[in-house]
Amino acid sequence: MAGLAAPPAAAASATSATSATTFTVEEQRLDRAAPQEILRRSGFDTVAPELARALAGARSYAQAERIVVRQGARLWTRAVDRAQGRGPVGGDLSRDDDRPLYWARLGMTREVRGLEPEFGLSDRQRAELLGALERASRGQDDIRYPRSAGGKGGKGLKRVLVTGFDPFTLDRDVRISNPSGATALALDGTVIQTADGPARIETAVFPVRWQDFTDGTVERALRRQLPHVDLFATVSQGRVGRFDIERTNGAWRGGFADNDNVGRTETIPVTDPASQPQWTSTTLPYEAIVGANTGRFPVYDNTSVTEIPAGGTAAVVRPEGPTAGSTARAGGGGDYLSNEIAYRATLLRDRLGLHDTLPGGHVHTPVLQFGTGNTDPATGAVTDPEFVRNRLDIIAQVRAIVTVALDAGATGSAT
Repeated sequence: MAGLAAPPAAAASATSATSATTFTVEEQRLDRAAPQEILRRSGFDTVAPELARALAGARSYAQAERIVVRQGARLWTRAVDRAQGRGPVGGDLSRDDDRPLYWARLGMTREVRGLEPEFGLSDRQRAELLGALERASRGQDDIRYPRSAGGKGGKGLKRVLVTGFDPFTLDRDVRISNPSGATALALDGTVIQTADGPARIETAVFPVRWQDFTDGTVERALRRQLPHVDLFATVSQGRVGRFDIERTNGAWRGGFADNDNVGRTETIPVTDPASQPQWTSTTLPYEAIVGANTGRFPVYDNTSVTEIPAGGTAAVVRPEGPTAGSTARAGGGGDYLSNEIAYRATLLRDRLGLHDTLPGGHVHTPVLQFGTGNTDPATGAVTDPEFVRNRLDIIAQVRAIVTVALDAGATGSAT
């Protein structure tokens, strides 16, 4: 896929950043009209100024770190509460909207990037503050299951882990929402009823940035969790009008530009590359999921991949999956970060020795589309009734898919 055009430069923050501060491409989009409207109409326009005021009172790095972690966690909790109907609406945007979290976080990272405290801040310390803010505001530090749970594979409360993503392709349309991120907010901390009893869902959201994945953000968030959960699903936005359960994930980055307009074309970098497989597979019960009535969108078992066959030099599409000894060029979920989070999560599952006991894999949702007459990025409204309906239906269907997957495990259905 071709790279995206770079956005125009943004004005410096009026709170803590100086004119010399260099914001990321992602942060520069914050000054566009649609993000500002989304923040204003959700009440999240107060988030970054609140962080700036708190940081202005910091007298040491340790104090600044505590403030960043506390305010980041507060943002995640506020976004989850809003999505689940708790607390004030804060504006006229529907509660299911994931975009206030995304744009408010960028406002916060701009404040930290431009922070020049009297006690001084090294480049490493600033990077550590930004990392702490990212983890806290994405729910990655908030994955906790009740101690009363029966434990993995035992009786009692089952444990489920679901991940989502930020909006992306924002230079095509800065109004974009990501239904996987909205799903994460809607499901975090909720309990669903299954054939084997209740199940608690915990969620986290990940950035659409190659470098974060290279730096191990997925493994850092999931390594401690996977041995203790009964099912996991990485979720992202995929194709128009359909869900896909991606059967196979490939070890290849295809170069499409991320949210900072950076592209990477290479083998997915992981620890211990000598033992790195070209392919990993889902252990979700895809037959049961595809055969169930989970919602209005059709659900497919997607087996297709793109590979370079053993001994070959040209990439070919394999509708039925990879052949022996081939080199990956795209998994069922493509060659972007959707495929990569699926690859990393399932590789981690396998390296932890959980392939035969832990159902997990990737779910691609339909593309979240605006309503008829509201498709022009330049003139369209930031929301409309059909847009909201589509997002709510996708959220509900992901919940149903997770329920079916747990039910299949309870009844011993094979994948």
